[in-house]
Amino acid sequence: MHSIKIEPKYFKESNPRVGLIALASDFIIEKDFASVLKDKNIDFFVNRIECYNPLTKENLIKMSEKVTKVTNDLLPDQDIDCVVYACTSGTIAAGYENIKNKVKISKPNASLTTPSTAAIKALKKFNVKNLAVFTPYSKKLNDEVIEYIEGEGFNVTSNSYFGIESDADIGKVDQNYLYDVLSKVDVDGADALFVSCTALPALPIIEKLEKKLNRIVLSSNQALIWDTLQEIGKKEPIEGFGKLLR
Repeated sequence: MHSIKIEPKYFKESNPRVGLIALASDFIIEKDFASVLKDKNIDFFVNRIECYNPLTKENLIKMSEKVTKVTNDLLPDQDIDCVVYACTSGTIAAGYENIKNKVKISKPNASLTTPSTAAIKALKKFNVKNLAVFTPYSKKLNDEVIEYIEGEGFNVTSNSYFGIESDADIGKVDQNYLYDVLSKVDVDGADALFVSCTALPALPIIEKLEKKLNRIVLSSNQALIWDTLQEIGKKEPIEGFGKLLR
């Protein structure tokens, strides 16, 4: 047998790398990211973090204690351009800087985006002052999200919520029912509607909701995907997912 060694040729430029940390019981987040990123030159990786029910501030903080390990298991020993911590209420509960510090232990060169901070950036992009807010959470967790938003300088004109205590149950909400509920929320005096939680199937109905309500509509996943794209320099308009991405 005659063997020949052939020199490999490597590509000169690599795609941006995005690492998503998804809750173990979030059925929606990967599907939403895939819907938007499918035709883009982006390498996308996912790892799951164990979450604890019921959804309370204490359990969300407990979940965040595993962020460094879960981040490390996103392409171990390899660089990632942007780490996405995909929990709105979890970031609010544990604190953005706390999450960032835990991510940086594992991926010191990566930027970080989270749904709550991304949503605030998006609201400021549109100069929103008055805001209607919908969450799927328990009353206590819902009120903590409202407190966070108001603490960022926004006036919450109305608020409604489902009162769901299990993250897995949030992902089971019927999309058509969600549209029906959100199309009837009180947006009088509001510049925009924000729909909180990465586990809600809100992204596919945003375009339709904006037409129905004649308002900007933002969701956790939409804002998170938008901010991820901003972080890796992919700023081209994307149709079909609301004004923010468009």
